[in-house]
Amino acid sequence: MRHVEISGKRLRLREITIDDVDALHAVYGDPTATEHLPFDPRTREEVEETIIEAIKCSEVEPRRLYVLAVTDLDNGEAFGVARLHIEADHPHSAEIGLGLRPDHWGRGIGTDLIRLILTFGFRDLRLHRIWGARSPANTAAQLAMLVAGMVEEGRIRHHVRARGAWRDSIVHSALEDEWEGHRDV
Repeated sequence: MRHVEISGKRLRLREITIDDVDALHAVYGDPTATEHLPFDPRTREEVEETIIEAIKCSEVEPRRLYVLAVTDLDNGEAFGVARLHIEADHPHSAEIGLGLRPDHWGRGIGTDLIRLILTFGFRDLRLHRIWGARSPANTAAQLAMLVAGMVEEGRIRHHVRARGAWRDSIVHSALEDEWEGHRDV
């Protein structure tokens, strides 16, 4: 298993551990934090199962799934999660997702986080394309993706079913050769 740790100016991404259950539950279990995510709030037990599965996936070669804790660079506190999933049929491409505790919203951390994920994917994993989907109503994610250097590609209609209703997704992507100007993390 390849140990992952990458730091930026304010954030550090590191391998998720079972000790992160409460920190991740503060995101995945919070109705506000999951409002735009493609699933309903999760129980602590469901979050623990997710972490156990992520740890198992980190031991598989070739590794296709990276679930990383988002931590404060100064104090090491985990307050979010970043996910990068390399596509099996297209190993040059990966989907990203992220979640942050609501008390960390509105400070540009989402943009910093996306930049770190792009750095990891392009520099360390040598990917060619990284993409992510967001809720059309999530304008904060839209801004973070655009400022981080991603391009809005389009809409996938009725892509996600969450909270009992279908929801569209807006896809953003970054390409390795276009990303060069956004390497300052």
